[in-house]
Amino acid sequence: MSSITRLSRRRFAQLTAAAAAFTAAPAIVKAQGARELVIISYPGKLQEPHRWLADQMEKRHAGLKIRLAPSDSQDIVAQIKAAQGHSPFDAMPNDEPPHLIGIKEGYIQKRSDAGLKNLGSVYPELLAKSDGYGIPATYSLVGIAYNSSVIKNPPESWADLWKPEFKGKVGIARTSSNLGLATLCIAAKSFGGSESNLAVGWDRLKMLEGKAARSPAILTQMLEREEIAIAPLWNNNTAAAAEKGLPIKFVMPKPGAIAILSFFSAITNTRHPELVNEWLDGILSAEYQAKAADAPYFFGPTVKGVTVPAAARPYTPSTPQEVLALQTIDWNKIVPVRGQLVEQFDRTFAM
Repeated sequence: MSSITRLSRRRFAQLTAAAAAFTAAPAIVKAQGARELVIISYPGKLQEPHRWLADQMEKRHAGLKIRLAPSDSQDIVAQIKAAQGHSPFDAMPNDEPPHLIGIKEGYIQKRSDAGLKNLGSVYPELLAKSDGYGIPATYSLVGIAYNSSVIKNPPESWADLWKPEFKGKVGIARTSSNLGLATLCIAAKSFGGSESNLAVGWDRLKMLEGKAARSPAILTQMLEREEIAIAPLWNNNTAAAAEKGLPIKFVMPKPGAIAILSFFSAITNTRHPELVNEWLDGILSAEYQAKAADAPYFFGPTVKGVTVPAAARPYTPSTPQEVLALQTIDWNKIVPVRGQLVEQFDRTFAM
């Protein structure tokens, strides 16, 4: 074999290797630029606003994949703790009680205000409740739902639940749920009590001679089946029942319906803090807030200047005045005794 032939083959091999490397280069660059942001989300249709926001971010960042993980918050918290500082998740939503627990136990981290250009649009009263962790993303509303085929004179205030004509017709959610805890607190606050003085609330709940439900979902079913005629209930549960064509109406009672905030927070040691901050800022955008407020989600906007869609106005405050009239719960008083309140509810209502 001639040296010329050997050289040609060697050169051919070199050229072939170079061509292969050149062809593979884009794939290598793409792999190096690929990132995954894992966001805890809600199950079912309630996840749709999050998916919309994720799609917007993926369009802005080549190689970014945002995975939404619908899951029960308690299950997620267990996984985060088991990971010992190396959580596979980057950000999560929490209602007020678990938000406070997350701060105490250290699995959510302090908010980084840098880059949150929409933070200044948040209602200050709602932002203050974050304690510097995460952002107030949305809120759900506890008002009074009633069956209009049974109730001809709907209530106007919380105290109206104790009118004689409603006795024995009221449904009450168990205090294992935020709805049940809010019901207990509003019963106390409507008659001179407070989160620190719930005795009057227990007395007032017993006076209703109502029917207890183990969960908000069961309470909604009882209302739909006319086992009860009226109940403190979430706005979105009420809206879902009304959308089935049932004669279920919603009242934001005086002196104000109860807003229970949902925060969105970075999980401690997130792998992508800048992307998480971009996600949080997107949650606070007027476009996202309006989308989340619309049917069938009915999440309350936490940002000023958002136009609440017409379909949501029977269930969600649509003016700044209505937002400022909302009542809140001092969860710092409730969270430490939550287990005791569940036990007392079960004893009182034989659950």
